[in-house]
Amino acid sequence: MTEQANGVAADNDQNPQFSLQRLYVRDLSFEAPKSPEIFRQEWNPNVSLDLNTRQRSLDGDFYEVVLTLSVTVKNGEETAFIVEVQQAGIFLIKNLDPSSMSHTLGAFCPNILFPYAREALDSLVVRGSFPALMLSPVNFDALYAQQLERMQAAGEA
Repeated sequence: MTEQANGVAADNDQNPQFSLQRLYVRDLSFEAPKSPEIFRQEWNPNVSLDLNTRQRSLDGDFYEVVLTLSVTVKNGEETAFIVEVQQAGIFLIKNLDPSSMSHTLGAFCPNILFPYAREALDSLVVRGSFPALMLSPVNFDALYAQQLERMQAAGEA
């Protein structure tokens, strides 16, 4: 029985593993350059969102993934506010083939981080006395696929 239990443990060491170790805000900023004058104007916002991800290998099988959301909101020609959050996570990822690892770091992990980043943005914006942004969900799988296509097209060119 002991040999069988040891054999199962050895097999489990080769199975793919994924676990979230820690979520944290790496950087957070809010600026309302036209306050308080902006509050006296009719509110007709134009929202611009910039989204970026990056990842790096830590010790062993640990990886840090950082999702950056930068939002600039203009009311007419004037900037009402600029808000940015870098939502990060540390993930344990083991025994994945290179393609699966790339997809996990480029799409799956940002998918986990996005709701936390969205909530942090909304909280800051509301504290600045503006309406919550309520950003729509993002399809990171589609963004990842588009990035792969761009990289392949650039490789062929």
